[in-house]
Amino acid sequence: MVNREEKRNLETIPVGSLGLISLEGCKILGDKVDKYLVKWRTERESEHKDSLAFAGYQRDTYQLGAKVPRFGSGEAKGMILESVRGTDLYLLVDVCNYSLTYSLCGHENHMSPDDHYQDLKRIIAAVGGKARRITVIMPFLYESRQHKRTSRESLDCALALQELVRMGVDNIITFDAHDPRVQNAIPLHGFETVQPAYQFIKGLLRNVKDLKIDSEHMMIISPDEGGMKRAIYIANVLGLDMGMFYKRRDYTRIVNGRNPIVAHEFLGSNVEGKDVIIIDDMISSGESMIETAAALKARKANRIFVFSTFGLFTNGLDKFDKAHEEGIIDKVLTTNLVYQTPDLLEREWYINCDMSKYIAYIIDTLNHDSSISDLLNPSERIHNIVSKYKNGEL
Repeated sequence: MVNREEKRNLETIPVGSLGLISLEGCKILGDKVDKYLVKWRTERESEHKDSLAFAGYQRDTYQLGAKVPRFGSGEAKGMILESVRGTDLYLLVDVCNYSLTYSLCGHENHMSPDDHYQDLKRIIAAVGGKARRITVIMPFLYESRQHKRTSRESLDCALALQELVRMGVDNIITFDAHDPRVQNAIPLHGFETVQPAYQFIKGLLRNVKDLKIDSEHMMIISPDEGGMKRAIYIANVLGLDMGMFYKRRDYTRIVNGRNPIVAHEFLGSNVEGKDVIIIDDMISSGESMIETAAALKARKANRIFVFSTFGLFTNGLDKFDKAHEEGIIDKVLTTNLVYQTPDLLEREWYINCDMSKYIAYIIDTLNHDSSISDLLNPSERIHNIVSKYKNGEL
């Protein structure tokens, strides 16, 4: 059966020969994306396949050779190892992959988001304007938490977006941006923030068998006011009620650069006996998430499932192990858009949501200059998978 997305792409000519460069921190995800593209384009039948516009359309891989070697001082340079002239180029970068190291004057140095961002710029500079179009796919948007000014401080995310655009990037695709309004920094260029709502729901339905998806038995919770939009979307699509916590802070003191949280206050209807989905854009240390879950348990919620696009787990997994043992959290679902430790993938409470097929769809569609609006709004696919689940077909 030809998928709807694949069928649609047959009607338009590619913008240019497709090229994919996965930076070092994003190699595993890039390989998976590449496999889907190779598979679809091998199977795809088109009467125009032999025409010049489709030259290089079917290949064994769309990945282009590139590397960023370093000098002993820690300085580096970007190198492109094959021709990118006239290509429709997609660069994949994971700025959160701290597992990579390099030698800095004999010391082992772990790569920070700044290092990954700098490497991305090096590769763009090495392309030297020879590509037909450059799209940066940066799932975790670099510096996206530094998106607004509250005092005399830098606006790093806006600066980074403007810098990429000045270097010749045409489109930036990110996932679940901390604040999508940061795109106002580059109003004349493409910026898409993609929600992984469908992949979360699919992951939950495939791994938990006895869910009752109705407002009597289930509820969606936002752990803070910033994540309301995500929670409202999923609650509306699934036909569930929604609740929200807000953080009561002590504005008279500053601890570790911020006002300490005094309590998490809840706004919403009764959660007693209901399964609850808490949704947020990222788990950093995980403290807020566990406090929210504990507050819901105190209100006699049933099982608690956590959806979070980026599982950073900056303080390790011990807190979540403990929360799972104590029955506070049932399952945690995050995506493979950022680096996942082998330990995380082995945890029984963890469900991994693979985003590679979705990214491949987006790349395939954009390469054909087709609209991705139906890919960005997955409500139809969510309804389909929920009805399959209710009919016992999953």
